[in-house]
Amino acid sequence: MAGAIIENMSTKKLVIVGVILLLFQVFSFLVGGLIAPSPTTAIHYLAMKCVDARKVQQSKWFMPWGPNQCNKIRDFDEAMVRMIEANDIVFAVHIPLPNKEMSPWFQFMLVIMQFDIAFKVVNQIEDGAEVTIDVGLAYRDDSVSEWTEMAHSIEKRKLSCNFTTSKTYENEGRYYECDLLPFMELGSVAHKYYLLNIRLPVSERKRVNVGIGEIKDIRLVGIHQNGGFTKVWFAMKTFLTPSILIIMVWYWRRITLMTRPPVLLEKVIFALGISMTFINIPVEWFSVGFNWTWMLLFGDIRQGIFYAMLLSFWIIFCGEHLMDQTERNRFAVYWKQVGPIVFGSFCLFIFDMCERGVQLKNPFYSIWASDVGTELAVSFLPMAFIIVAGICACLYFLFLCFMVFQVFRNISGKRTSLPAMSKARRLHYEGLIFRFKFLMLVTLACAAMTVIFFIISQVNEGHWHWGDYTLQVNSAFFTGIYGMWNLYVFAIMFLYAPSHKRYGDEQSNGDLGVNSGEDIQLTTTITHLDGPTEIYKMTGKEAQE
Repeated sequence: MAGAIIENMSTKKLVIVGVILLLFQVFSFLVGGLIAPSPTTAIHYLAMKCVDARKVQQSKWFMPWGPNQCNKIRDFDEAMVRMIEANDIVFAVHIPLPNKEMSPWFQFMLVIMQFDIAFKVVNQIEDGAEVTIDVGLAYRDDSVSEWTEMAHSIEKRKLSCNFTTSKTYENEGRYYECDLLPFMELGSVAHKYYLLNIRLPVSERKRVNVGIGEIKDIRLVGIHQNGGFTKVWFAMKTFLTPSILIIMVWYWRRITLMTRPPVLLEKVIFALGISMTFINIPVEWFSVGFNWTWMLLFGDIRQGIFYAMLLSFWIIFCGEHLMDQTERNRFAVYWKQVGPIVFGSFCLFIFDMCERGVQLKNPFYSIWASDVGTELAVSFLPMAFIIVAGICACLYFLFLCFMVFQVFRNISGKRTSLPAMSKARRLHYEGLIFRFKFLMLVTLACAAMTVIFFIISQVNEGHWHWGDYTLQVNSAFFTGIYGMWNLYVFAIMFLYAPSHKRYGDEQSNGDLGVNSGEDIQLTTTITHLDGPTEIYKMTGKEAQE
């Protein structure tokens, strides 16, 4: 009977395939390490203090520099001397810096804010202090056109500042150590120039911006994806999409040519190929020419679907080699393992929709600045969510290691029937077992790298938003892991595709030392069950019975 390619292909050809895949894996790391620049760039901005002489909010856009620059002041001491009120001061930031341009290749723009607040005995930061920010965002595509308003909002941000020395008159003028605050996020960078005008309205009667200390300056950090990395990333997607699509169509065609219906494992492998193709399709090319602000959210959804499918596949892949023949090939059996994965993915989807979904209309919105987000941040700290996600990912990997150990133990129990076979037949099955164990170890390595990538990505994104931890991620890691996923999915579909060869076709019975009667007996006692591979059939308890 014909099995899968992993067991019918000669060892020499399998080694050649493995070496080719390994070379592609090394190449994917080299692409990121030698060709692509770092994934992101962070640019620091210091807001210029402009004076609104007309005292009309948003009456015009204030430019911090250039031919039409605003009337500026150096500091608030000068404002007091000139009797300029706080409500007449506008903090202006031009993005990017002078003689630079933004580009659609930057894909997204994340801006975080930090206040420079000086200590003063009579004007200290109160507990639970909250800053009210009146902010407007405008854009233009040349240096002479009028600014076009893109967004305007009144936001609130809670201050989290510490003063490390004693609060005495001698220490007046020293600065608080304040945490970074999430400020703005754009899902596309479709224009060349952006302008931010920030006001801090003060109202003693309404207790607006009271008890927030003596703010000296506002600093912003703009983070965007590097254009060079974007081009390399798009090129990888463009190259890998047809590769996975072709192998997926070829795999399913071979499945449908069989006389039996496909088993659960074969269906899940096909679903994994679909999810890989979904994340591969380079729709990001359109974001270069169109202002698609939803691309960031769409990318998160695609990656979430792939994560859920990949994690579920590994559980089912191991489980199908552990289950009794009466239990396997039933998706409902895995609800206890797959259910938490689906639930966790759904929760992350809701969280993403609550933040990036709202940011499609209001780029200044942050879920951590909302009432619910503030309570969660006070109770758990935002970084705690990343820690919990990392712990869950590690627990999943340990559970997967346990399942692989059980599979190996189950296979070892089946090997007790091998001594009764002829030498050639025994060597054949020992070779199949070795190939399968090697594939399982590769699966564990892939899972380990995926967990590490997930944790590092979350910590890196957390650093963008809160600045608590610093972690540099090289482009080679991104391109290498992305290439690894594609190569793994390609290898699984190729190796588990039905083979047109039969075990007896490669060697004659004389070479095997097995007569036809023995072959029929072995087929009846070990390989009479339906399944993609001999190992799959051997591991069923009914096969041993």
